[in-house]
Amino acid sequence: MTALASRGFGKRRWLGRGKIWGIQTDMTETPHLFAPLTVGGITFPNRVFVSPMCQYSSVDGFATDWHLVHLGSRAVGGAALVTVEATAVLAEGRISPGDNGIWKDEHIAKLAQIVEFAHGQGARMGVQLAHAGRKASMSRPWETPEHTVAAADGGWPADVVAPSAVAFAENYPVPKALDKAGIKRVVDAYAAAAVRADRAGFDVVEIHAAHGYLLHEFYSPISNKRTDEYGGSFENRVRATLEVTEAVRAVWPKKKALFVRISATDWTEGGWDIAQSVELAKLLQARGVELLDVSSGGNVMANIPVGPGYQTEFAARIKRESGIVTGTVGMITGPVQADTIIRTGQADAVSLAREELRDPYWPLHAAEKLGQKISWPKQYLRAAHRDTAAREPILR
Repeated sequence: MTALASRGFGKRRWLGRGKIWGIQTDMTETPHLFAPLTVGGITFPNRVFVSPMCQYSSVDGFATDWHLVHLGSRAVGGAALVTVEATAVLAEGRISPGDNGIWKDEHIAKLAQIVEFAHGQGARMGVQLAHAGRKASMSRPWETPEHTVAAADGGWPADVVAPSAVAFAENYPVPKALDKAGIKRVVDAYAAAAVRADRAGFDVVEIHAAHGYLLHEFYSPISNKRTDEYGGSFENRVRATLEVTEAVRAVWPKKKALFVRISATDWTEGGWDIAQSVELAKLLQARGVELLDVSSGGNVMANIPVGPGYQTEFAARIKRESGIVTGTVGMITGPVQADTIIRTGQADAVSLAREELRDPYWPLHAAEKLGQKISWPKQYLRAAHRDTAAREPILR
């Protein structure tokens, strides 16, 4: 009975090895939200990841004590992976003047402090390497109305770049189309940023190729109007993303893990779609990407049917048709919902964003709800529920 209960069979009658109610069963442990997951050279103690979430609280790209507390709290809260927000590989690649950066060596020290603290709590640490493309030099979200930040106010509208000179919206800057030298500069910047991420001690780098930022702008026909080898056909539009991936993979240690985040669809007729995402997933996997973080949208104003788990079907199809390990994100809020995604094989990990902002201890509470073991920080053990708290504070 105990063996069955541990595998999710509850109190069904035991009729012999591998049989329940006379039906032959697979006695292999079913993956669940709190089962370990190995990706590349990194083993995550559970499948709850904290999604990278912009805080717009950096100064000249430098992380601050806000980031230490914000990210450290999620590590204390039991997440297996905590990923630093979109972190610009070039100064002009920031979304706003308050964005985090990793374009110079001086940025490493504060990031390393954050990584060291999170590692001490048993979490793995990731950083999302990003370039905002045509969505750069914009105001912070709480600075309304949304507007382009002028040079006099610390912005850089004249330096905003994209695949083509097409603005995202009326209140956004009109970008300059990158020439081939400019594309190479971006590729080299991603590689240099990955080296810095390694020096800071990160376990994961995630290449940000989603949400309407530079690499997404290249692979989507909505924003890419080029006629050279970086535009037109599918093979040409994904070229920049593949070149960045190859450059990062060449310098990123094999003992660590490489993720890429994509938008699976533009949610717009004639735009990027899930079928193309499946093909891109295959190309990325062949170049050493070990997990595809599947999101959607962001490159054009669109009517998106937002609802609980609304993007999970994209991760499931990409996983099924390409074989790559996938993570899913978007309106995942409840422990049973998250656990079901894993148990049914829709994705290999779930990333939480807004729910982690509401509750940095979500994994601890989810483990209690699901009856799964999770270790609590030794400083908090007096508050732990005895039936679900492992006594070891580090071994999640």
